[in-house]
Amino acid sequence: MKDRSKKPLQAVALHYDRQSESSPKVVATGRGDLAQQIIAAAKVAGIDIVQDPDLLEVLGRVPVGEEVPAELFQAVAEILAFIYRINGRYAIGGGVV
Repeated sequence: MKDRSKKPLQAVALHYDRQSESSPKVVATGRGDLAQQIIAAAKVAGIDIVQDPDLLEVLGRVPVGEEVPAELFQAVAEILAFIYRINGRYAIGGGVV
């Protein structure tokens, strides 16, 4: 018997180019099998995966190709900063801030 209280797997992929002046964009969203494919593609590409159910729920409503809404900039910026730090791409005093 299936546990119906569990939500299906969901994924949202963002693209952000630090060199451009644009905001991060939603480039893929999906549930179930599609979410698994998005996550698998990210892992193969070496892209960091962050789990944040609350942010996922909101970003999942943003249409693919659209920029992240201004109301979510702070949350997305914190995640990007975290990823840059753990990847060693964030350098204080001599690098990109």
